Amino acid sequence: MKTRYIYLLVAILALVPWFLGNRYIFHLAAMVTIMIPLALSMNLMLKIGQLSIAQPAFMGIGAYGSALLAMRLGFPPVLALLCGAVLAGILAALVGPLFLRIKGVYFVLLTYAFGEIINLIFQEWTSLFGGNNGLYGIPKFTILGLRLTQPQHYFIFGLVLSLIVYWLMRRAERSDIGAIFQALNEDEMLSRSIGSNALSWRIGTFAVSAFVAGLSGGLYAFYISFLSPEAFGFMLSVDLIVINAIGGVATVLGPVLGAIFIVPLPEVLRDAREYQLLIYGVCLVVFLIFFRQGLVALLQRGKADA
Repeated sequence: MKTRYIYLLVAILALVPWFLGNRYIFHLAAMVTIMIPLALSMNLMLKIGQLSIAQPAFMGIGAYGSALLAMRLGFPPVLALLCGAVLAGILAALVGPLFLRIKGVYFVLLTYAFGEIINLIFQEWTSLFGGNNGLYGIPKFTILGLRLTQPQHYFIFGLVLSLIVYWLMRRAERSDIGAIFQALNEDEMLSRSIGSNALSWRIGTFAVSAFVAGLSGGLYAFYISFLSPEAFGFMLSVDLIVINAIGGVATVLGPVLGAIFIVPLPEVLRDAREYQLLIYGVCLVVFLIFFRQGLVALLQRGKADA
């Protein structure tokens, strides 16, 4: 199946909630569009050969930052959303020079520890973040004088955000930046030989990925109107890894398909929720053994075989 047909399939899936007209279906669709930029932010790190477990923490920083700026300081929601994402990006740029000197499993453990520290701050600093009781009273998002109150509103907004992030990452993938990413992933000495500063590129990528994760967090905060540290824990990292692995890490389209497939899965498995991790594991094993390039390659291969 050519890529344009996969795009057509995604477009058809985006129209499904409108045909069903069900509020809960729109909620699931909105959550998919919130998860897509977050999954793309992890994919961006995977492009340079680094698995970051810190993406949920950056999403949380974007979420709490956006919410608090809107609630406590009266920032317009659009500005609060952008500032929360910028805050996540700045923090990533500050810790990046330390983190990105380390590679492999040690980088994974370091970002895991960072994520746990950020989550612990959310839990313990109750006067600011509300602790485990959560942060209530987050206003709904407003843009161009329109107040977004319904799931379908956030689905449209999330869809636009996802398309923008996807388009930018797709452009980068097809440009010289994509070649630099490939060199950083496969042969860092090659990237240095062509004049690129490997560490600077890694730090920049880390900061951009954190910014994108922060955008997802801000949109999540305005949509749900309630934040809890539990939403940004380690299990979200597991979800992101599964989304990228099943969708396909090699292409930007992979995380999009992975999010469309994985995010509604808990609802499909509502009667077997206790087996969710087991089913995730089985899916991962099957895809890693038989379809290592993910859903994108599977769809393309299916058309070719036909």
